[in-house]
Amino acid sequence: MATYSPKASEIQRDWHLVDAEGMVLGRLATEVANLLRGKHKPTFTPHIDTGDHVVIINASKVVLTSGKAQSKQVHRHSGYPGGLHSESYGTKLARRPDDAVRDTIRGMIPKTRLGRAQLRKLKVYAGPTHPHSAQQPQPYGVEHAKAR
Repeated sequence: MATYSPKASEIQRDWHLVDAEGMVLGRLATEVANLLRGKHKPTFTPHIDTGDHVVIINASKVVLTSGKAQSKQVHRHSGYPGGLHSESYGTKLARRPDDAVRDTIRGMIPKTRLGRAQLRKLKVYAGPTHPHSAQQPQPYGVEHAKAR
């Protein structure tokens, strides 16, 4: 029996709405990365983008556990000598919560052309509103990612 491989015309892409209020950042990111990659579908294939679109709202209300907001550092480099810039994760969450959530999810996606295509299906918003109501995203529950 031959192994099934989905064609591009057979892939069904759904829209999921994730409310990040009170969720732990890492647990939220793993669930969303699985949705973007399509690992929750029986037709998952590692070399084909079978994932869904994900809209995350309330990114500013995501939480970090055990003091990671102060101890965990985020680094970026300008490319020039001495161009390393570091800040705590709590500072980045306060300044740009949508970028902090997006960068966390980016670290869980493959670093290839396929991964960049999967990341384009992610929309992150700091507040409770989003402009994707025409796509009718279905609420996606990530119950085990809630902070205790």
